[in-house]
Amino acid sequence: MSVDPLSQLIAQKGVLLADGAMGTSLFAMGLEAGEAPELWNETAPDRISDLHRQFVAAGCDIILTNSFGGTRHRLKLHGADDRVFEINHRAAEIARQVADAAERTVIVAGSVGPTGELLEPLGALTFDETVDAFREQMEGLKAGGIDVAWIETMSSPDEIKAACTAAVAIGLPYVYTASFDTAGRTMMGVHPRDIHELSSDVAPGPVAVGANCGVGAADILSSLLDMSDAREGAAIVVKGNCGIPEFRGAQIHYSGTPPLMADYARLAIDAGATIIGGCCGTACEHLKAMRQAIDTHEKGERPTIETIVDRIGPLRNKPAGDDKTAPQRERRGRRRA
Repeated sequence: MSVDPLSQLIAQKGVLLADGAMGTSLFAMGLEAGEAPELWNETAPDRISDLHRQFVAAGCDIILTNSFGGTRHRLKLHGADDRVFEINHRAAEIARQVADAAERTVIVAGSVGPTGELLEPLGALTFDETVDAFREQMEGLKAGGIDVAWIETMSSPDEIKAACTAAVAIGLPYVYTASFDTAGRTMMGVHPRDIHELSSDVAPGPVAVGANCGVGAADILSSLLDMSDAREGAAIVVKGNCGIPEFRGAQIHYSGTPPLMADYARLAIDAGATIIGGCCGTACEHLKAMRQAIDTHEKGERPTIETIVDRIGPLRNKPAGDDKTAPQRERRGRRRA
């Protein structure tokens, strides 16, 4: 069996830099609130290409397509559910052209976000219907030239499994990440230590698993400690927000600076991450600092929660009081301090 391009690049480079924020970057380019970013693949492709090129110039090894809301369920909100294949195909094609023009290997990852619907028994969507929706999106992305399906910002274990099943059905390698934004878990209760098990009955398994978005850089590093404690073969991804979001008037500002995000990258390496990137608020100046950090850092001692808080800032998304991992984290911190 041939090795997929993402696995090949991991074997070659060891630690990879994924790209930054698609949504907040497009808002800075003029995207209006309530407008579907995915439609810009058709109406403003030059702006999408330009953003991909900026990420590549900043040193990213992986760029994600502009297709996060590309399922029929999300596109229906904008009257575009009859063009799922075309919109996703165009998203992949734009990114592929940028990657192929680079002077080094750049992986094109097909961004696949949640459907926005609840699966049975909480909602009306069946598992098979969810697989069909993801498969429809991924077929467009595959035809457009992606290297890997990048299933991201998930909270439901069943939805993750459905997306993984869809990727396998059409022969795509895949990555999945969850957002641990609710007292240290996903909104649907998944704990970071269980991330490796969510596709255990889907074969072949993922190239990488991990976390993205969430609350802030300190919190995603805390989740990383749990994920790497339970590591079971797949590489680990962290793609954290650029600090903490804060409202300044009507605008959202992210508190992370380039030096802070560089330190986040160094700590992520020490904690066991293989793919490190940024989510909301992460711009090219942050990615450049992260690139330099990855290239110059020699992996050190595994950080404790105390080290993370001291260097990155306080946790904003603390586990619930009855979460059994809290004392475990404290014990790990004392043992390794």
